[in-house]
Amino acid sequence: MILVTTDYISGKELEMLGLVKGSTIQSKNIGRDITQSFKTLVGGELKAYTDMMNEARTLATQRMVEEATALGADAIVGLKYASSAVMQGAAEILAYGTAVKFK
Repeated sequence: MILVTTDYISGKELEMLGLVKGSTIQSKNIGRDITQSFKTLVGGELKAYTDMMNEARTLATQRMVEEATALGADAIVGLKYASSAVMQGAAEILAYGTAVKFK
């Protein structure tokens, strides 16, 4: 599956199949939250949260690709990511784009 952020793929004529998306909601781990709180006192990257968000993006992307595969897509164009807080201590990661088939 080809994933691109552009609305085209050079050298390919595309047939649009429709919107595809994948999402996940991640919550903070209380132990991780406490240790990361101490890190904010001295500054620097909150690596545990970076790792958590990378895992969430990977899972959301996999779910989007599964949806596109079910439609018979060859690629996803216009790929974007979004995130939002859904409650205290939990965030949704959304991956979305347009599933396309090569003509």
